[in-house]
Amino acid sequence: MTTTTSHTPEPEGLAGPADGSVRPARLIQNEATTEIPVHLLFRDDPDPVSVPLKPAIVGRRQGTGEQPRVRHAVQPKPPPAPDMDPDLVERPARVLPGAAGVFAGACGAAGCLATSWWAGALPPLVVEALRLPASGGAGLGPAQWVAYTGAGALGLFGFGGLARGRTGRAWVLGLFGRYRGTVRRTGLLWVNPLLLRRGVDVRLRHWRSEPMPAADGGGVALRVVVLVVWRVRDSARALLGVADHERYLRECVEAALARVPVEMPGGPRGSVEAAGETLTRLVVRDAEAVGLEVFSVRPVRVEYAPEVAAAMHRRRIAALDAQHRAAVLTSVVDSVEDTVTRLTVRGLVELDDYERKALVKDLTVAFCAGRGETAG
Repeated sequence: MTTTTSHTPEPEGLAGPADGSVRPARLIQNEATTEIPVHLLFRDDPDPVSVPLKPAIVGRRQGTGEQPRVRHAVQPKPPPAPDMDPDLVERPARVLPGAAGVFAGACGAAGCLATSWWAGALPPLVVEALRLPASGGAGLGPAQWVAYTGAGALGLFGFGGLARGRTGRAWVLGLFGRYRGTVRRTGLLWVNPLLLRRGVDVRLRHWRSEPMPAADGGGVALRVVVLVVWRVRDSARALLGVADHERYLRECVEAALARVPVEMPGGPRGSVEAAGETLTRLVVRDAEAVGLEVFSVRPVRVEYAPEVAAAMHRRRIAALDAQHRAAVLTSVVDSVEDTVTRLTVRGLVELDDYERKALVKDLTVAFCAGRGETAG
């Protein structure tokens, strides 16, 4: 760091002290800058090499002689991913085989029957059919009502919890608004009847969208139909983490189409595949947070928007016509050149410049007329 000293201004024309001694290099001092030695302002190098510097922000206090402090510019952070409840992750629910529910329901029904026999409320025909001994006829007292209540509750609880699990379907269970697990098992099961069941399709599914707005590399408005192959991977997040996961997926696809240019069929080779890969990557990133697994997002039909379809059709026809005319002209020129070359090389005719030009003109007109008749 350069030492700061104070100097008294000298009159102009004095190059040094009278005794001939060497004076130290003068310093330029300003209250808004630090002191810089004069010899640093002039270099012997004719072409100094420029060194690229990164963008920086320089901050210092005015008039203090403080060296500049360099602070690198802060890069903007990408937007964070949607934050979900860490406890909202699919886990298997506690269920029992269906035989347990059948057994509990049968026990409840038998208990009700036994209580009716105990109270003497069974008809004689039922007693004779079941070959039961004569009941004591105790009547419906408090004990009988308690027995009825217990047996009925057991029967309802057993039979009411029976459920049939199907392949490709799952149940998301909840109790008083709290997630209690997911059932993916198949067959006859017993599920607690107090739990709320919400069904969800977990099979591999495909969705063909309606025409969605998009644009090509030049900003021309398009309408694109995409095919999305997806499935529900985490049923808890798909049903409880978002209001409607199917609508969320549609909006993710529409948002991705707004950011990715899509080319018309017949454009650069590989453009459609590249657009599909980019769309898939964007939709996978957005749908993963809500438990959806997206395998592919592919454009299956691309067409111009109605407001620009007529203009783009005329432009396309004009481009094809110009391309056809250029191809015909190239063919005619090649044919004329080949004809004149063969005639002159084989010595069939001797032509000067004027005659060569006239022959080329006649051949060009003849070939163009023949091409026009063929095309017509």
